[in-house]
Amino acid sequence: MELIHTPKATPPAGHYSQAVRANGFVFVSGQLGFLPPAAPGERPALAAGAAGQTREALRSVAAILEAAGSSLAAVVSVTVYVPDVALWEEVNLAYEEGFGGHRPARAVVPTRGLHYGALVEISVIALSEVTNRS
Repeated sequence: MELIHTPKATPPAGHYSQAVRANGFVFVSGQLGFLPPAAPGERPALAAGAAGQTREALRSVAAILEAAGSSLAAVVSVTVYVPDVALWEEVNLAYEEGFGGHRPARAVVPTRGLHYGALVEISVIALSEVTNRS
């Protein structure tokens, strides 16, 4: 098992790793839609709106996967948490932008609320090595 960390993504705010590589997969912890911090050690701000937060969460996921030698194209499963299903259309459009034609398995989980008042949280499981897919 290998712990993955990159300064290009939001640092963990608790007792967890950004991701763990194990048994040929990368398990990325839930990422909120934070903008990159302005200075080291500074808590970043959430992006505006559900679409903005979805884009930023996927940016963090992509940076973590890159640090693990993987990519969004290698994602096999996604879990998206939203505090209000009324946000789903906005989240889904930004999600589609992020993944393009790639369509991993996905679950959408409505929640009572997310940490820091976030509007979206995204966790993924990806293949640990990017391979050519024809």
